[in-house]
Amino acid sequence: MADIDASAAGAQAEAFGVRSRTVEALLADPQIGLVVNLTVPAAHAEVSGRIIEAGKHVYSEKPLGVSAAEARRLIALAQARGVRIGCAPDTFLGAAHQASRALIDAGVIGTVLSGSMSVLSRGMEAWHPNPDFFFRPGGGPVLDLGPYYVTQLVNLLGPIASVAATSGMGHASRTIGSGPRAGETVPVTTPTSYSALLTFRGGARISFEASWDVWKHQRVPIELYGTEGSLLVPDPNFFGDEPRVSRRGGDWERVDISAYAFGTPNRTLRTGRAVADHRSIGVVDMVSAIAEGRAHRADAGLALHVLDVLEAIDASASSGAFVEISSTCERPEPLPAGSDEAVFDTAVRSARAS
Repeated sequence: MADIDASAAGAQAEAFGVRSRTVEALLADPQIGLVVNLTVPAAHAEVSGRIIEAGKHVYSEKPLGVSAAEARRLIALAQARGVRIGCAPDTFLGAAHQASRALIDAGVIGTVLSGSMSVLSRGMEAWHPNPDFFFRPGGGPVLDLGPYYVTQLVNLLGPIASVAATSGMGHASRTIGSGPRAGETVPVTTPTSYSALLTFRGGARISFEASWDVWKHQRVPIELYGTEGSLLVPDPNFFGDEPRVSRRGGDWERVDISAYAFGTPNRTLRTGRAVADHRSIGVVDMVSAIAEGRAHRADAGLALHVLDVLEAIDASASSGAFVEISSTCERPEPLPAGSDEAVFDTAVRSARAS
């Protein structure tokens, strides 16, 4: 474990029973083959670049960079050095989202024609002790939470062709509600509400509402409407909960997700709600993929396409014009049924099957 703040690295290392070291020592260690980059978004590309220059694979927190151009340079560097890039989010690998993917792939709701997606709240200032960066350029609900939602849509429906969007700012400032800075006012200098239309290469059109100006709502995170039925998909910021499906206008049916891994609640939120939050399984898949010589699922191509889309939403909101998405990507390979990390290991799956 390493950090530019040695005391922070030391405290975390002690808490988790691992060794702390300087960033330079970590990058110079020939026994370390992959580094997880958990820096703030503005530092993602610079730190990932250092890791790649050291000849190591990197798995980055989302987004891959603060701009698609920055992300493209990073990908080119990794290709030149012969190493891989992985990038969060990996929540689309969760049981609820893999079960939803299986329903779509099986044609249960037919061809998806349209739908809606929403991530709505009052924002982070009530609970986050230092929420400033959320309300500055490079923050906002689209860049901060959008990666979870857009990544899940690409997992379900494939790449996006174009976007159109509008945006607004609900409040000129926010008041910090917790920690030593409680009561301090934070200026808002970036939009805090977006309305977008995403048109997919496959033809589906999905409306997307992202806002930190909403006190309360009853919106389902993702609703998909197909030629044969409709599908309600749980929050892609987490891994579990039950999707629901309606076939040709019938009653909503709960979808059993127990055949898939990473759907068991393992964390309790501040609200008291138990959620499945198995973050880092994308790293496990990446390590297995490197060993097996296959593609990993939360890869740089997916992360770049999602970042392209998020950047285009902001550009469209600023210009008032449709924006074409220049990049594309493959849908991630779906996960097989299974109960644990062995779903990533071809050899273990084969042995269990026999």
